[in-house]
Amino acid sequence: MFNWLSLDFIYYPVSGIMWVWYKLFSFLLGLIPGVDGPTNFFAWGLSVTFLVFTLRAILYRPFVRQIETTRQMQELQPQIKALQKKYGKDRQRMALEMQKLQKEHGFNPILGCLPMLAQAPVFIGLYHVLNSFNRTQTGFGRLGLTVQENASLGNYFFSAEDVRNFLDAHLFGAPLGASMIQTVGLDAFKEFNRASVIAVGVPLMIIAGIATHFNSRASVARQSPEAAAAPQTAMMNRLALYFFPLFVVIGGPFLPIAIIMYWVSNNIWTYGQQHYVFGQIEQREEAKKKEDLERRASNAPAPGAKPRKAKGGGAPKPAAKVEDATVDAVDAADESESKLTAESKLVDDVPETGTELGSKNVGTRNGAQKNAPRRTNRPKKRRP
Repeated sequence: MFNWLSLDFIYYPVSGIMWVWYKLFSFLLGLIPGVDGPTNFFAWGLSVTFLVFTLRAILYRPFVRQIETTRQMQELQPQIKALQKKYGKDRQRMALEMQKLQKEHGFNPILGCLPMLAQAPVFIGLYHVLNSFNRTQTGFGRLGLTVQENASLGNYFFSAEDVRNFLDAHLFGAPLGASMIQTVGLDAFKEFNRASVIAVGVPLMIIAGIATHFNSRASVARQSPEAAAAPQTAMMNRLALYFFPLFVVIGGPFLPIAIIMYWVSNNIWTYGQQHYVFGQIEQREEAKKKEDLERRASNAPAPGAKPRKAKGGGAPKPAAKVEDATVDAVDAADESESKLTAESKLVDDVPETGTELGSKNVGTRNGAQKNAPRRTNRPKKRRP
């Protein structure tokens, strides 16, 4: 029964997605002669794998946003360093300037952690659902039921029959819900062989550690030199490259085989998704660069032509055709000729020096006497 005061809002969705895939694969494998689909180890293993794929597909858009946020953070590293250098001693001013910078560029660091934060509840939910198939174990948070009581109770979306099928499923004596160091609750499994559990779990554990390392290497390789040189980034890179893979290998013996399969499946999806998303981002950036180059080429002046300035002192416009340039030159020549003609007329209208102005025509609009004699440009005769 759903309990609103617990984490059932996580357990039920996780068990529901896993239940759908289990029913599908148990049906398909049951079509193979001699294979019992409901108790088949691979039917349960594939249900865990495709549970991971389903949840990662749902988180695809946040993952893309995480990649874009990471790249944007790398691009803003020079500005962030400048702010740290300028306001390093004033933490309050530094926080305000960082918020201003993030707002200007539409940058939200929380989005970079969203996929990781969303996967944590899934891991917790899967771990709890898998442990709830075997409730005969004792200890903190364990129910300590008898084998009969455990087999008669369902597990969230799974019925009591599904619980029994899960406990009966094994690979050469290695149940999916057993761990390598488990010593309590072994009676609930139909068959348990520790050597088989180790033989199945150790290769998966090593594959999970190697996959984690290569995923981290792919992420670090795409960092800019400025971002990689930052002390905090360098420390996180070392943790991602060596500590996290080592943690997976060391923690493997304490985890059920199904959880190790979850880790392997998650890393396989991450590796493929990273290459696909980065490839799409690089293609968009190349297309954007090509578009910018084409736009600049279209706005550039023709070879041998000088760029013309736009009206109002704006940016220079592209050069016009040869015919337009010729017409502009003729118009300019006509305009200068008309200016010279107007100036010569003004000179001709000025009266000679010493001429008497006794007429009323002095106040005319032209400002000169109408009947005043014209000045001539004849050269004066020299006296012998």
